[in-house]
Amino acid sequence: MNPRIQRLRKLSVETTPSLSIERALHETAFYQENYGKYSIPVLRALNFLDHCRKKTIYLGDDELIVGERGPRPKVVPTFPELTCHSVEDFQVLNTREQQRYTISAEDIDTYAREVIPYWQGKTIRERIFGHVPPEWQVAYEAGLFTEFMEQRAPGHTALDGQIYQQGMLDCKARIAAEIAGLDYLTDPAATDKFEELKAMDISCDAVILFAERHACLAEELAEKESDPQRVMELQQIARVCRRVPAHAPETFHEAIQMYWFVHLGTITELNGWDAMNPGHFDQHLAPFYAREIAAGSLTREQAKELLCCFWIKVNNHPAPPKVGITARESGTYNDFTNLNIGGITGEGKDGVSEVSYLMLEIVEELHILQPGNAVHISSKTPERFLQAACKVIRQGHGYPSIFNPDVYTIELMRQGKSLRDAREGGCSGCIEVGAFGKEAFVLTGYLNVPKILEITLNNGIDPLSGKRVGIETGDPGTFKGYAQLYAAFVRQLNYVVETKIRVSNYIDRMFAKYAPAPFLSVVIADCISKGRDYYDAGPRYNTNYIQCTGLGTVTDSLAALKTHVFEQQSFSMERVLSAMAKNFEGEEFLRQTLVNKTPFFGNDDDCADDIALQVYADLLAAIDGKPNVKGENFHLNMLSTTCHIYFGKMMGATPNGRFAGKSISDGTSPSHGADTHGPSAVVRSLTKLDHTLSGGTLLNQRFMPSLLKRDEDIKKLAQLVRSYFTLGGHHIQFNIVDTATLKAAQETPEDYKDLLVRMAGYSDYFNDMNADLQQEVIERTENEAF
Repeated sequence: MNPRIQRLRKLSVETTPSLSIERALHETAFYQENYGKYSIPVLRALNFLDHCRKKTIYLGDDELIVGERGPRPKVVPTFPELTCHSVEDFQVLNTREQQRYTISAEDIDTYAREVIPYWQGKTIRERIFGHVPPEWQVAYEAGLFTEFMEQRAPGHTALDGQIYQQGMLDCKARIAAEIAGLDYLTDPAATDKFEELKAMDISCDAVILFAERHACLAEELAEKESDPQRVMELQQIARVCRRVPAHAPETFHEAIQMYWFVHLGTITELNGWDAMNPGHFDQHLAPFYAREIAAGSLTREQAKELLCCFWIKVNNHPAPPKVGITARESGTYNDFTNLNIGGITGEGKDGVSEVSYLMLEIVEELHILQPGNAVHISSKTPERFLQAACKVIRQGHGYPSIFNPDVYTIELMRQGKSLRDAREGGCSGCIEVGAFGKEAFVLTGYLNVPKILEITLNNGIDPLSGKRVGIETGDPGTFKGYAQLYAAFVRQLNYVVETKIRVSNYIDRMFAKYAPAPFLSVVIADCISKGRDYYDAGPRYNTNYIQCTGLGTVTDSLAALKTHVFEQQSFSMERVLSAMAKNFEGEEFLRQTLVNKTPFFGNDDDCADDIALQVYADLLAAIDGKPNVKGENFHLNMLSTTCHIYFGKMMGATPNGRFAGKSISDGTSPSHGADTHGPSAVVRSLTKLDHTLSGGTLLNQRFMPSLLKRDEDIKKLAQLVRSYFTLGGHHIQFNIVDTATLKAAQETPEDYKDLLVRMAGYSDYFNDMNADLQQEVIERTENEAF
């Protein structure tokens, strides 16, 4: 890090996140004056333009890449059209110990007076909860599933290379041509297409204006600046901002700034906490880098400095906080911007370049929360690159995670993508994959699979609340064998999934109708040619995902019942259920038998792994191919983020010996402490699943730092990754930290301020995590050997 980057990093890391009400005030005033005068798409676009014209802009000392979503770094806006914060929400956010967002009492009073009264009853969240049927409501409240879009806009969006080839003026020309070609004689949708295209055109003007304002500010600052070097930098910033995003970039600097303006546009327009990503950023930047290096107009260090400035810009943007009860509990500043590094090109060639290695260096040196980053390791990826990534992983920051393009290309093609579009795809936020720049791949919420077994064991009743939340599938005490129990579980699974999908489809239409995203639509393929919004089947591909959580826990629970109740008949079903209801109080012998005498998932034991295969197959049967409202389908992925901790709190004890309230297993990882035969056995268990049938699987592993001290150890880690991917694994990620360090960080957090750990599809500062999240990481199996 040179002195500039050190100063920018220090400012970014040390600034406490805060809330700005500026966007909410602009939007409320605009809606009060204009709602009903325009179509909804045009209203949304004009509102976006109005905000880009009025919002406070910031250009800090030392900056080379410019632009903030809020008025200053680490300041985030609210999105009252989606979820309107209450005064209590702000007070909670302003005072809680972890993930605090400061806000002044004056701003809270202003919000209460000017924003809340207008939006009461009009938000997307209220529209959702005002519609849902009672069977959905009780299942949701019981923790059988979550719903992403009750808190934020549909997202998890990644871009392709279009914005490096066409500027906004080019997009406006394409839009004008589509408008000129509208067929009002035979196309009944022509009027709707016109309104959407007009909105897209206005949105292009908005981001051009936003950039121009930065150019003007840079010129003003240059006139006042006494340092000749900084004057030149400010003049260069002004030139760049007049070039992009109006025109396609021509230089490395312009290409980075082009993406950043587009990124800011999408997350300012609507994206209230969800992943917005540049896709294969290294592949997009590589031609600019190579051209300028050859011409002598850019050095490697200059390129690295510009990338570091971009990294810090992303870190300046914490996630907008949630509302309601989740404002108390939910927990990360991470906004899930994820850089895909390496992988393959659209032609199927190795995608690693010098820019890829630059990015790995920056990950290692900057050591900051955001952006997330993932290396993509195909059969064509050089071993040098994989080992370079493993050396960064050895540092113990939880970055980068690792993906297998050879597998996810097949996943995407199975869903109907072309070969080229699949190759150019990858991961958007955590582990879910899509066709970059061409797909709306919307995550609709998590499914608590072990909870479905729990209500099956209680004949459709939630044992925590006593309410009926599922269908009657029979008294488990009367089941004659394991097959009857499992059949009841599958019936319950299908009921819960169908209950969730009905409401997810309704919510999709709510966003398409009331909260379109015309600017995001401009940069996603086929939205312009179709004249349709990103949320309204405009993209080339339109997928909905349900994230299935707790495969290890449900597998181990079924294995325990199969082994001890039905096969060995060590205990009756009634005794096991009674012990669970008492949280195993007075039944420690039974619990220890369940824990120590059951074949558990993650140990290369077919007795357990065959159950996991069956559960996985039935999840696919319940979800995969269900129709969405955009003419395509639902698919599943095996993602948990931190929801496995929330889901665990919503459950009693389970048949695998897990205590009530404890976390369930994350992603497709084994249950905590259940994998006793080492990482190779975990890999063999996981790859018995066909990962190409999912839209993503997540595998967490934790190693002792002492295991990766030597270069030979790096080679062993690389070999583990290669083996997993050769066998068909989708994703793997590592925590390189010992239990002693984690416990010491709990005791004296002031000594471990920079301790980053891998939580789920993202990393977080250990001290920013609540006690439940910290404990979940501590309880993961600590591997001392490969």
